[in-house]
Amino acid sequence: MAYGAHHTPLLPPHPELALARDCEHCFGWGTVVTRDGDHELCLECQQPSGDDEGTARAGS
Repeated sequence: MAYGAHHTPLLPPHPELALARDCEHCFGWGTVVTRDGDHELCLECQQPSGDDEGTARAGS
């Protein structure tokens, strides 16, 4: 008997595929599956978005 995906109210993360293109860790998908079956962004190729509120900017 085949089983479908687990139902969860959380949407899977949306990776930046241009960054993931040559990644050997996630094989170009931009996400990895944890042991718990959750999808997470690949830490090797996906970096947090650039405009962090907590970082100080030079010249401000």
